[in-house]
Amino acid sequence: QVQLVESGGGLVQAGGSLRLSCAASGRIFSYHYMGWFRQAPGKEREFVAAINTSWNGGITYYADSVKGRFTISRDNVKNTVYLQMNSLKPEEPDVYYCAAAPKVTVQRPEYNYWGQGTQVTVSS
Repeated sequence: QVQLVESGGGLVQAGGSLRLSCAASGRIFSYHYMGWFRQAPGKEREFVAAINTSWNGGITYYADSVKGRFTISRDNVKNTVYLQMNSLKPEEPDVYYCAAAPKVTVQRPEYNYWGQGTQVTVSS
């Protein structure tokens, strides 16, 4: 059974950092691209970052709003994707989701596996 499990959320002060983790089942990690999305209450879920998971890859994609502050990476041995978030802002969406897609994409509907989400609260 395919499963994505996020962790690492919490409370941080504005300007602070957090690192999110997403542990994926082995089969999905071999054949999918992994992405992070985030969502604020009452808002659409938005793309944050994505990375291909092939052994000879490592291509990354970022939303303009996080470029230079967030870094997506992966550990193919641990089947885990990370999102290092720096310079966090209080106004940013607060629930972060890990997702997997069969191809590299920033389009939410094309991601067919999702984690349960992890809360990130940035205090001002």
